[in-house]
Amino acid sequence: MEKPSWPMEIVFTENDEATRADIIIEVGGRRYQGWGRAHRNPNDPDIPRIGEEVAAARALTRLALGVARRGR
Repeated sequence: MEKPSWPMEIVFTENDEATRADIIIEVGGRRYQGWGRAHRNPNDPDIPRIGEEVAAARALTRLALGVARRGR
């Protein structure tokens, strides 16, 4: 028996000041989306991975809330 899985894609958009993460999953004919943004303080080191992680975490939070709302 095949175990269900929910593949997702995270796409990052970055500029000098912010990173945005957009997540899309499709499950059972329904499409769920979440997005998150991280802003870099000018005094922080320029390490894009940190902004990606923060933006992705925020996007996952929004995605989870959307899935939970529809599951009620």
